[in-house]
Amino acid sequence: MPFDPSKDKLLKKWKCEETGLVVSINQYGEGEPKVQIGPRILLKKDGSERAPVKAGRLTIEDIFWLYDIIDEVKEELSGLSGPQ
Repeated sequence: MPFDPSKDKLLKKWKCEETGLVVSINQYGEGEPKVQIGPRILLKKDGSERAPVKAGRLTIEDIFWLYDIIDEVKEELSGLSGPQ
């Protein structure tokens, strides 16, 4: 079955202003919500956003930011996933 963009839902999104890294919770159709790390959205010199790029390797700044938001991500994902 081919990918259908209309079934792909963004449920929650966080963006690190310092590094442009995006973490999101997504769901495809009626599937299980899952966490995605990336892409990275960088800014042009004029302040507008460039096209998204792969997250690639994470910097120490990315790791500290991820550490700071991980409990919120975990709570959000747990609430969306239902009882375990």
